[in-house]
Amino acid sequence: MRLSDIKPKKARRSLICAAAAAIAFGAVASPAWSASSPAPTQAAESQDKLSREEMLISRKKLYESISAVTHIPWYRLAAIDQYEHTLTKVHPKDRSHPPRLTGIFMNEPVWSGMFNPDPNDSNPRSISIFNGYGRDGSGDGQADMNNDIDVLYSMASYLLRYGQSEEDFSIALWEYYHNSRSVQRIRQFSKLYEKFQTLDLSGHAFPLPISDSYAYRSTWGTGRSWGGYRIHEGTDIFAPYGMPVRSTCYGIVELKGWNPFGGWRIGIRDLENRYHYYAHLQGFEKNLNQGDIVNPGQTIGWVGSSGYGKPGTQGKFPPHLHYGIYRDSGLVEWSFDPYPLLRHWETEERQAIKKKNKGNS
Repeated sequence: MRLSDIKPKKARRSLICAAAAAIAFGAVASPAWSASSPAPTQAAESQDKLSREEMLISRKKLYESISAVTHIPWYRLAAIDQYEHTLTKVHPKDRSHPPRLTGIFMNEPVWSGMFNPDPNDSNPRSISIFNGYGRDGSGDGQADMNNDIDVLYSMASYLLRYGQSEEDFSIALWEYYHNSRSVQRIRQFSKLYEKFQTLDLSGHAFPLPISDSYAYRSTWGTGRSWGGYRIHEGTDIFAPYGMPVRSTCYGIVELKGWNPFGGWRIGIRDLENRYHYYAHLQGFEKNLNQGDIVNPGQTIGWVGSSGYGKPGTQGKFPPHLHYGIYRDSGLVEWSFDPYPLLRHWETEERQAIKKKNKGNS
């Protein structure tokens, strides 16, 4: 290889590291950072003092700074990071690390290299010799697995091995996680962030229009016998036929169709890696398809009594919406009682309606 072929690569790498460090530490002016916003490392050191809004702003600017020097869309980096945050929530002991903005977790063998005799190695040169993923993104000569810039730059460097297209992105995710669920979730998250261009997608709505026409109580865990004994994994909200059923969250329609138990049902995935399940519908909103993005309060179907039989079976029980919610651990999903969340969302929406009406009076 000619020396002239090597120098541009070294120069480009040095430029990337210098640019990332300059953006992060405020050494140069950059549209990604404002004087009033904390740098990623500063924000990580004082996370307990940051509001949720400030935390999201700092994260997005970090994604944008790494995107600016690697040309990987910020929403792809954000999607991976958010997925990693959800994994840490369900596996806190296995993924323990000091407080930081980023959620991406690489253990010592992954970061330093499987056969590296020093599992705590932070030297980028020796890490690369042992095929570790750790990289120096801040330009300080160290690959620190708890430095936000280094962590995110290391993930970006890994993605760059495969290319920039959607297909390349999917392949890179598969090779990293070896889990089709992980690939699907991250691509869903990426689609949401790209659509809305913000990290703050935490809004929620009650699954039915707020009124006095429905009734519900906690029914999670009660017995069911049709099709074999099982527990009830959700809350039944009894309401008239044809009442609109609404999405409770920002999410992606992951599933739509018939199920012998749930009848006509829809499943929606949100950014917390929770699966929202709406069953026994009378029908679907006709323009809604699998893979579509939905907003809180958007109509997705109508209350019915479908299920407990072949496709189209209706009327074996009173009309109601079965609403369930499941959390993904990365390998399996489990249900939890949605009743507290339903009460919270209903209360919030009633208060918002009351406040709006008061302001208009």
